[in-house]
Amino acid sequence: MDHAATLAEAEVRSNSVGSPIRLDRNELAGAFGDIGTDLPLITGMILASGIHPASVLTVFGFMQILSALIYRMPMPVQPLKAVAALVIAERLTGPVIYGAGLAIGIAMLILTTTGLINWLARVIPKSVIRGIQFGLGAKLSLLALGSYIPSDGVAGYALAAVGFVVSLWLLGNRKCPPALLVIGIGVLYALLFKVDTNTLTSSFRFVLPQVQTVAVGDVVTGFLVLALPQIPLSLGNSIFATRQMANDFFPDRNVTARKIGTTYSIMNLVAPFFSGIPVCHGSGGLAGHYAFGGRTGGSVVLYGTFCVILGLFFSNGFAEIIQIFPLPILGIILLFEGLIMMRFIQGTVGSKSDLSTALLTGVIAVGLPYGFLVGTVVGTTVAHLSKKYHIGFNGS
Repeated sequence: MDHAATLAEAEVRSNSVGSPIRLDRNELAGAFGDIGTDLPLITGMILASGIHPASVLTVFGFMQILSALIYRMPMPVQPLKAVAALVIAERLTGPVIYGAGLAIGIAMLILTTTGLINWLARVIPKSVIRGIQFGLGAKLSLLALGSYIPSDGVAGYALAAVGFVVSLWLLGNRKCPPALLVIGIGVLYALLFKVDTNTLTSSFRFVLPQVQTVAVGDVVTGFLVLALPQIPLSLGNSIFATRQMANDFFPDRNVTARKIGTTYSIMNLVAPFFSGIPVCHGSGGLAGHYAFGGRTGGSVVLYGTFCVILGLFFSNGFAEIIQIFPLPILGIILLFEGLIMMRFIQGTVGSKSDLSTALLTGVIAVGLPYGFLVGTVVGTTVAHLSKKYHIGFNGS
């Protein structure tokens, strides 16, 4: 048996049902696969709303660990993007955020227990899901190229260039995962040019999460202000695109939309009572962890443990600590996460109609307000009309 075949069999075994959680160098590398998306959103929400950093980080970390234990694959937890954007832009308060989390959890629980989520999974075609993946990948890549990589000027571009070359050179290398080296470069840069030892020492303090009560009025307000814009995006990316990507990477697991919806709802039914932010699963996070080496859920356990330690012991100066790590390096990680997601559109190239529907959905998702909702509705409509009346994009 040749070396390539041996590697392929090993990969299948590592992705098999019931595989134990590993904590090796590849899982450690994969643990950094989603950090470029999560930490800026979490930091922005903490600064804009004044919510308790220790609670946010600790609960977020425990949710990661719970997800890893349930799925035993790199199924990370992410902040809800529409919620985070609105909280940061409108400077909404903690009670509204906790109310929104509970409202989102209740709404998703209704969708899963009634079976509506399975009906939606049947109605929305795969070409639209591929378009959602492509659109989110494009958004992440544009964010990396437009905001993160240029953030430190000439030095930042040079740092990003080194990170890009290393990532491209070592991508897929199981002996020397690229994320470890790229993160190491970022840490070295921070130690040489950014670290303030006074900030680090003053930040160290043990702090527990705060227990919270959630008022009915805050649930109603959170539903109207935050949940309604978020739920369509969650259905498209957090549920259906994540299910598709999980089954692309782990075809023998048969991860269902209902299972993802159930864990999504449970997390948001619990987190608000411990001052945690609304969270979801996400296809981008799964792609990022997988791209940099995560295979068994160990990467998510390690990432969650990092967040718990940060929350319990270093949350006092979280906003200052997070600024130490260079954004261009996070940008490179974010860029590769986006590229991995965009790559899956190749599954539609066998059909002009499917490819066109996917591209249309992706472009709308990137370019319009509430683009993921509009793209899902328009893409699904176009796909069904094309199938029923044999119309569509059939140019040569």
